[in-house]
Amino acid sequence: MEKRPEPNGRVLVIAGSDSGGGAGIQADIKAVMAMGGYAMTAITAITVQDTTGVYDVHPVPLDTVSGQMKVCLKDIGADTIKTGMLGSAELVEGIAETLNEQTAGTPRIIDPVMIASSGSRLITERAVDALASLLLPGAHLITPNAPEAEVLSGKSVDGVNGQRRAAEALLNRGAKGVLVKGGHIPGRVITDVLQTEHGEWLLESERIVTTSTHGTGCTLASAIAALIAQERPIDEAVEAARDYLHGAIRHARGFGSGHGPVDHGWQITPTES
Repeated sequence: MEKRPEPNGRVLVIAGSDSGGGAGIQADIKAVMAMGGYAMTAITAITVQDTTGVYDVHPVPLDTVSGQMKVCLKDIGADTIKTGMLGSAELVEGIAETLNEQTAGTPRIIDPVMIASSGSRLITERAVDALASLLLPGAHLITPNAPEAEVLSGKSVDGVNGQRRAAEALLNRGAKGVLVKGGHIPGRVITDVLQTEHGEWLLESERIVTTSTHGTGCTLASAIAALIAQERPIDEAVEAARDYLHGAIRHARGFGSGHGPVDHGWQITPTES
């Protein structure tokens, strides 16, 4: 009997659901698939959400979150773990415990989701502390935007030098890789700073003037996770995921009356001749 090839590209996403489809688990699944990966999910919360804001959040019981993780890992396995919205310290602690028991050595992509594009806060202060102490150390990559990097590192992040200082601080706290995104920093060019144990990369792209930016952080982190699950080097994965996100923003269809979603399927969407 012919031996089956070892599977790869499996991503377990642990995050909240976005009823509007632009961010959270919905964006994660779309981005992983667009990068050729396979997405599994452990849903941490159900949100009442659209492009204008988050109107309610219903946390999923911790046992149910952990249960989703355990059955997926036992049956299908995972090549990377990606975390998104983790609203409480108890949830972060439970997830960290399950990951340590079930996924030793599996790369973790930690997107420290704290505030929605609309400005709604999605995580408690105690949860931030738990994330910093339990999930940041050993993370293959952590992907904070400038405000999140300031909270986690204690450094001011108002330009490239601040991004570099914050990345260095987070590496010193135990992360193996840090991508400090520059989208919140004013300017015609967006610069993201990637630092790892092995080097630093400054990644630039022209800013696209648009309101369709809902879910960009989730989308980028999940695209990176899918590529790393397929054994792409971290710098190549980040660069390719940034290119994908740039196209998704450029091709956004303008849905909703607030911060609209990007077009996750822009590479396969038929275009008019």
